[in-house]
Amino acid sequence: MARSFDGALVLFSGGQDSATCLAWALSRFDRVETVGFDYGQRHHVELEVRGTFREALTKQFPEWGERLGDDHMLDASIVGELGATAMTADIAIEMADNGLPNTFVPGRNLLFFTLAGALAYRRGLRVLVGGMCETDYSGYPDCRDDTLKAQQVALSLGLDRRVTIETPLMWLDKAETFALARDLGGEPLLDLIIENTHTCYLGDRSTRHDWGYGCGGCPACQLRSAGWQKFKAEAA
Repeated sequence: MARSFDGALVLFSGGQDSATCLAWALSRFDRVETVGFDYGQRHHVELEVRGTFREALTKQFPEWGERLGDDHMLDASIVGELGATAMTADIAIEMADNGLPNTFVPGRNLLFFTLAGALAYRRGLRVLVGGMCETDYSGYPDCRDDTLKAQQVALSLGLDRRVTIETPLMWLDKAETFALARDLGGEPLLDLIIENTHTCYLGDRSTRHDWGYGCGGCPACQLRSAGWQKFKAEAA
């Protein structure tokens, strides 16, 4: 595939989707940096596995390791201070009165891309890569393609520099996301994602499933489990 000499900044949470996006970016760009956000999330363990995944990826794929640059961690705790959600407080996961699950953190992705855009400006990077998806998602309005296209325009205008937001998973379901990882890095990349990423909303890494670690019951675990089963069935 054609490679770009432009640089990319990947919004890397430590979860399956953003890890797949990191591999996608490394296969396309000569210079890739990563950024994570600490917003007081219950599953704070996702931030702890980020370094482990980056290190393992570098060792397993030396060519990608040569392109993988600095990692950045930004404090976005103001998100949690604006009000409690099931992602930032120890409350049960359920549907809210507005029809969205209470795991929705209002403005989170908008803030993340604004901060990432400012960081990319300082680092001389013009492409932002995120794992947002409309195919397998909970209705979060800040994951929609239209939202991110609008934010791309706003960032480009506000920074007076062309900014591109890439969302390689936007129209893929979880099974297709597993398939993309396999296409990018084969079984070794799949193994790294299963062993060294974290998606469970409750932050449970005590139980190892075929698809990775998690409680097995929260919406994120259920989605990942169903995607894995579909992926394996289609690969058989």
